[in-house]
Amino acid sequence: MFKVKTPDEAREIIKNLLSGREFNAESVELVAAAGRILHTDIISKKNIPGFDRSTVDGYAVIATDTFGCSESIPVVLNLAGEVLMGESASDRLLPGTCMIVSTGGALPEGADAVVMVEHTEDYGSGMVGIQKPAAPGNNMIFKGDDVSAGDIALEAGTKLTPHDIGILAALGFCDVNVRCKPIVGIISTGDELVETSAVPVVGQVRDVNTPMLLAAAARFGAAVKDYGIIRDDETAVRSAVRSAAGECDIVLISGGSSAGTRDLTARVIESEGELLLHGIAMKPGKPTILGVIDKTPIFGLPGHPVAAYLVTELFVRPLIAEFMGATVKRRTTKAKLSEAISSNHGRAEYIAVRLDDTGTAHPVRGKSGLIASLTGVDGYISVPRDCEGLVKESEVTVTYF
Repeated sequence: MFKVKTPDEAREIIKNLLSGREFNAESVELVAAAGRILHTDIISKKNIPGFDRSTVDGYAVIATDTFGCSESIPVVLNLAGEVLMGESASDRLLPGTCMIVSTGGALPEGADAVVMVEHTEDYGSGMVGIQKPAAPGNNMIFKGDDVSAGDIALEAGTKLTPHDIGILAALGFCDVNVRCKPIVGIISTGDELVETSAVPVVGQVRDVNTPMLLAAAARFGAAVKDYGIIRDDETAVRSAVRSAAGECDIVLISGGSSAGTRDLTARVIESEGELLLHGIAMKPGKPTILGVIDKTPIFGLPGHPVAAYLVTELFVRPLIAEFMGATVKRRTTKAKLSEAISSNHGRAEYIAVRLDDTGTAHPVRGKSGLIASLTGVDGYISVPRDCEGLVKESEVTVTYF
């Protein structure tokens, strides 16, 4: 029916869509940057921390002064003072002396270790007994241990975590440059579709794909734009596609992708731009379309919700990540099949599964038009196109959704 591409061939075509393309950045406030993709390397202009600091409450010491001591034979040091929080010591620590320090406080120059207060005894009259030896570096963080001046603190392409936000705060960043989110436009086509709020009559169905795809694209990190339901009219579809191609970075059109006479997506894309593929050797999702209009990738997704979601997960999600300078890291696990699976369609088959506590994968049977079949599933397995099936208890790789 179609001149189809294999899934790997489709991925290669998609990978080349953004070759040589310049990507925009925007500056956002630091807290709002969590989850965004860093646009440029962050070079540290200072050491973090900027001074040697204690990690415990205790006494700053010169480590060699404590060697050989114990509870029965303590080393007695002269108390040279206290370093207050937020301040630096006014004097250098001399051999045979110690200073009181608090957790997070600065160490006096000359100190190279801290003894916890629990391993000391204050004898009064400025004399402190050290009851446990300290090695150089004990209970302290050296200047620049976290980040050294001149280091790349964070690399471009990093998906910023709360921990990364903390690093940026320590470096004094109030805002940060991140990749702009790609705008994904969603168009649903079909005379049978009605809005979610409508009460469908016989022959009509509520539009499932628009809210589902809007939610999926947003979850994958994109900004989204809803173009609503478009009737099966070539003029109307063409107008919507033109608008979306001019306003968005990626356009998803659900419905109108099979070989039926009323299916307009391929015809519109081909007349307005370039049709790159019409059909992928996979199940579900064979009638998938991909083209470009004015450098904007246009996906024609199957109208069936399960197929539309799977194609979006497998092919659109990586493209969204590429726009943001990131890669999709898919989480997988090994499992045993609970039952045999037959597959002789000549297409790569993707089957949703549920996992139980014993490490068994249970295939979820359902038709591609039934979105409820995805409820509660953990992920999917892939059966290669040249495989006639898998026997019961075969080891399979489950990719989490």
